Amino acid sequence: MNTTMTTTTARARPARFDLVATADNAHSADAEQPGDAAQLGARIRSLRTARAVSLRGLAADLGISPSALSQIERGRMRPSVTRLLQIMSTLNAPLSAAFGEPTGDAVSGGAVSGGAAVLDADSPDEHAATRGDAVVVTRAGDAAVLSLGDGVTYRSLTPVPLAEAEVYETVYPPGSTSSQDAEYLRHTGHEMGTVTAGRLSVDVDGVRHDLGPGDSIRFPSATPHRIRNDGEHTATAVWINVR
Repeated sequence: MNTTMTTTTARARPARFDLVATADNAHSADAEQPGDAAQLGARIRSLRTARAVSLRGLAADLGISPSALSQIERGRMRPSVTRLLQIMSTLNAPLSAAFGEPTGDAVSGGAVSGGAAVLDADSPDEHAATRGDAVVVTRAGDAAVLSLGDGVTYRSLTPVPLAEAEVYETVYPPGSTSSQDAEYLRHTGHEMGTVTAGRLSVDVDGVRHDLGPGDSIRFPSATPHRIRNDGEHTATAVWINVR
């Protein structure tokens, strides 16, 4: 493998996400509750190697040290929300690729109550779960979850990845933020979110919007934005990212 060539290839790829400021933005996994840090790191490493991008080359594209990226890939550090989005964008992969596979039941043709069989993921017709004409159900306890820096968690609400949009439930503990160094995030598409519990501050292009339960917000994702929970209670929100 030619390191120079792979690094050049990674840099030439147009990025969909940009950070206004860049820093080694991650948290020690040792201080966090046990979770999927090692699995997330392994997925990032797998995506990187599948694209023939060296660790040093990806770190250079991200503007962080190879050591910091190595710790993320080994599950020793949890990336922040903004850092994870930057990693996935640089690797030209959707955020859904960072999640593990949820356990889902696929229903092909009609409703369950109407006599259609519920297909287990390991059944001969497992591909029904990826077809557009299938109904796929993921139970609450089986949804794929990511635990990120500052204790922020992302839970996928899309049983099967969609090309057009991604839907997530996010949980921000008191004092948590989408980035630790005041970065704003910019990327393609649009975002729509609604707070279901607690309060969140969504900064869009330098303007702060305080949202409580039932409040919604929509903005072009290319506009610099970041999310914070400045309150004393955990905040939960549902987000739709339209690409």
